[in-house]
Amino acid sequence: MIKGLIAPILSPFNDDKSFNQELFNELAAELLSTGCAGLAPFGTSGEALSMSSAERMTALEGLVKSGIDPGYLVPGTGLCNLPETIALSQHAVELGCAGVMTLPPFYFKGLADDGYFDYFSKLIENIDHPSLKIHLYNVPQVSGVGLSIDLVQRISSAYPEVVVGIKDSAGDWNNTQQLLAMKGITVYPGTELNVIEAIRLGGPGCISATANVNGNNIAQCVDLCHASQWDQANSLHKSLREVWSLFHQGSAPIPALKAILAHRTREPRWNNLRSPFRPISDQSRHSLIDSLESCGMTF
Repeated sequence: MIKGLIAPILSPFNDDKSFNQELFNELAAELLSTGCAGLAPFGTSGEALSMSSAERMTALEGLVKSGIDPGYLVPGTGLCNLPETIALSQHAVELGCAGVMTLPPFYFKGLADDGYFDYFSKLIENIDHPSLKIHLYNVPQVSGVGLSIDLVQRISSAYPEVVVGIKDSAGDWNNTQQLLAMKGITVYPGTELNVIEAIRLGGPGCISATANVNGNNIAQCVDLCHASQWDQANSLHKSLREVWSLFHQGSAPIPALKAILAHRTREPRWNNLRSPFRPISDQSRHSLIDSLESCGMTF
């Protein structure tokens, strides 16, 4: 279990939209040195579904070669087809990653839980590696397929040494509470919005996209919670909610996060996105910067 804040690290692209390994390595090192306890490459915020399996594997190898301890990494590996999900997961395990974060197959909708259980069973049985640790990834508003409470309980009970956690990005606190009540599975809320309540219920922290630009403050709040300094955590949490909301009003979070990272680092290549994403407008960027500065952020 990684205890603390995990950053679903953004993916940098060159002007020709090829992957930029150098910027990726630099951001990873910075996030880990400024409070993040772990990294989750190739999640939603990392534009994972716009990257090929080969690109993901090469980028992950590049992180490790740059000196990033794979024990801090929980890369996303979930695709709709089982063979590539197996390949990505096995590659991460063999690199020594702490675990993998795996979506259910998401193209076909309205299927029974039995089919998703079969998918994860085949994934686990085909990899058949003693170090395999799977964190389920529940983000139905993006994937279109949710992981029901019953299904999570069934999978974790059938494979208790393998299915050890879940990132719950459903945006439904009641759902997260039910998951936190389960035994034998670590629950990471998908934002910092309810991280205080989650830690009170035994959670280790959260996995938050805004960690890419506000990681130090979120990590500080998480640390205060683990130290039972609840009043200080609640005081800091107000600004965290304000920052989070700014990235979810009026513009897509990923282009907005990249725009702020480009502004802070003075590195314009962070503005590059793969289609169908488009950069936010100059007006939106300036407005966002002004609002973030009013929340106490400095650039």
